[in-house]
Amino acid sequence: MIESPLPKHVAIIMDGNGRWAKRRGLPRVAGHKAGMNNLKTIALAANDLHIKALTVYAFSTENWRRPQQEVQFLMNLPVDFFGSFMPDIQAHNVRILITGFWQQLPSKTRQVCQRAVAETAANTGMILNFAFNYGGRSDILQAVQRICQDCQNQTLSPDQISEATFARYLKSAQLQDLQDPDLLIRTSGEERMSNFYLWELAYAELVFVPEMWPDYSPTNLQRDLQVFQHRNRRFGGL
Repeated sequence: MIESPLPKHVAIIMDGNGRWAKRRGLPRVAGHKAGMNNLKTIALAANDLHIKALTVYAFSTENWRRPQQEVQFLMNLPVDFFGSFMPDIQAHNVRILITGFWQQLPSKTRQVCQRAVAETAANTGMILNFAFNYGGRSDILQAVQRICQDCQNQTLSPDQISEATFARYLKSAQLQDLQDPDLLIRTSGEERMSNFYLWELAYAELVFVPEMWPDYSPTNLQRDLQVFQHRNRRFGGL
């Protein structure tokens, strides 16, 4: 049994799909499909544990560099995911959000994502937030550009720019008071941020685990939540 305090917002870098497939003699896309199916399991487990927001790093702005066939497969995953999982999403009152650079997505992918957001907008349960075509540096750079434009238009003055003001210009601002994750989990044994939520993760607890994402289980999630519970979060104080 998981007791409080639980993190309100958990973020996961779902790493290791390709290596999981390679170890089994399968193409990399088979790992991505297995990872997609596992996300359904973990999302429902997080919802059952009363996590308020779950953000998953699904596709980075750097992932366009991968082979075209793999990128095309990844662009079709939202179609498959929402096509098969939407009944469960609605049944569990889950709200879908997408954080990323929408304009670069293929039209079919963009439309499916927009429809999932619209269809769940009234849901009041856990937020399942996809960082899709997302990059932290690009997000920060765009926020700076927008702030400069607002200052130039005199709708914002430099002395009004605080941390809270800056955060409202980031793509994650749609999460409102849940904008900053409390816990980041990265699977597959890698220990780096990979340009994910560079501002928002400033004081998150970081947990790096050996399991490849398709093998990551609800039991693993409970284990990592317990790790979080034993951390002493001082936020720079004593």
